[in-house]
Amino acid sequence: MRCIPEEPEFGEGHHAEKAVWTALRNSLPDDCVLAHSVQVRDGRNEYEIDLLVLWPNVGMAAIEVKGGQVSVMDGQWYQSDRNQKRRIQSPVAQSQSSLHALKDWLEIQLGSRISSRCAYMVSLPYTDVPRNWTMAGCPRSLILDKDDSKSPAELVRQAIENEGGGAAPLAPAFLERVVRKLGGNLGTAVVPSTASQEDEAAQDHLTERQSVLLQATRSLPRIRFTGGAGSGKTWLAVEKARMLSKEGKRVGLFCYNKGLGQYLQDRVETWRRQAKPVFTGEFHEYVRGLGVPDGKGQDYFDLEMPRLLKELAAEMDPHERLDAIVVDEAQDFAPLWWDALLACTTDPDAGEVYAFMDDRQDVYQRWGGATADLTNGPMATLVPIHVDDNLRNTRKIAETFKPFAGDYFTPRGSTGLPVRFVDCPTEGALQVADDCVDALIDEGWANNQIALLTTKDRHPIHLDYFKRDATEEYWRDFHANTGEFYGHVLGFKGLERSVVVLCINGFKDMSRAREQLYVGLSRARSLLVVVGDSGLLEQAGGRELKLALSRSQAWNPALENG
Repeated sequence: MRCIPEEPEFGEGHHAEKAVWTALRNSLPDDCVLAHSVQVRDGRNEYEIDLLVLWPNVGMAAIEVKGGQVSVMDGQWYQSDRNQKRRIQSPVAQSQSSLHALKDWLEIQLGSRISSRCAYMVSLPYTDVPRNWTMAGCPRSLILDKDDSKSPAELVRQAIENEGGGAAPLAPAFLERVVRKLGGNLGTAVVPSTASQEDEAAQDHLTERQSVLLQATRSLPRIRFTGGAGSGKTWLAVEKARMLSKEGKRVGLFCYNKGLGQYLQDRVETWRRQAKPVFTGEFHEYVRGLGVPDGKGQDYFDLEMPRLLKELAAEMDPHERLDAIVVDEAQDFAPLWWDALLACTTDPDAGEVYAFMDDRQDVYQRWGGATADLTNGPMATLVPIHVDDNLRNTRKIAETFKPFAGDYFTPRGSTGLPVRFVDCPTEGALQVADDCVDALIDEGWANNQIALLTTKDRHPIHLDYFKRDATEEYWRDFHANTGEFYGHVLGFKGLERSVVVLCINGFKDMSRAREQLYVGLSRARSLLVVVGDSGLLEQAGGRELKLALSRSQAWNPALENG
């Protein structure tokens, strides 16, 4: 269902309006339009419709909302709260006047009389109104009381059809003309590559405001910050490392992923020396730097390397030890790495530990979920702080992966561009994804704003780096930000670009597909393009993902390329 605005701002004292707006949004059919706080001028007179319902093939309803306890005595209306009882203007008269003003204004704007059925109503969400109550000029059917306001859609429809003035239902085409006037859209020529910059600047500003979490928890020495994709955890991890370093502490800033490790190093590179961690990057590089010999095989990295580090830590001089450790994407750490890292601190039992994690992004799944076990795992004793707001994606993107992100996940970014979906066979997805990149560049997106991520086999450009054993060069090229990037979702955790073309070219392990989709869908900041077979996407992501993608924009890049 369309709302104007899409996410209204309800300030202090407007809880009643928010409650009724939410009830209407949840109960009205999808083809309705719900507008909040419609301002109307009629000459020098100003009116406001708290809530306006536009119902195609039914009509319009203007609803005046009054919170508190509302009563009528000898024709005088009163509104009471805990502190006082005060006289108010008749909400029925307010609703009636504002509806007439709106109709007059629309007739001028549209050049034709409003013949659609229109009703004025009053909602009293905290007041009981008896069924047999009536008042001159206000039948009971125009009042929504406490019980009516919980699921008001059908009562609104009945009021429009039985009490509304006008002779005809609201034609869908006429509704669209009204919506364009209410929305007040101001169109300008938009260049996608620059228009996204304002959205991303707002995202950066919202992310920086997360520093209040660090200030509020500064007296807690051992914390796990748990949040969904796009909640700003990496920014928080970097900022926490900076704050601790400025206090004169020896800090280690760790991660598992090589691309993320290079990103963290780039972030701290320009800091003044006294604000820099003593180590920033991958856990493995830290261990090697201390002199633990290199090895091969997963068992070596998960078991033998941490054992050797723990032995080495027992002989460490005090000035070599860490005062605090900060770990980003902490769910990726093997269980034994935690013990080994803590052994390198000045106080293994009570030293400062700050883990930033999303237990729903355990894409590697190499340790049977032990690291993300918050009851018995290595992070079970850390104080949990939840970071629920999504800040790094537009709402259109965030709503696409919301089914994977948990019940408390809350998108806070700007609305943004519609997600695009290209439905194609899995075997042809890679070629279609390449076509998408070309079409996006033709649209005006800069090539260094775009990343193409695969879910199974590597893109040929990515594969070439891999075959040449040029991992360092590969990530240097990405962070140089000079051209489009080709990668795999598993290597792109914690990273982002303005535009992501997510190529669903299969899954090596369907049991890990859901986590891979969660990562891939959440890497774009301004525009997400999903390329793949709708059946495979439903199989991997479930019906919720199918529903989310049904709201996306169907796209054919071949048409864009002529």
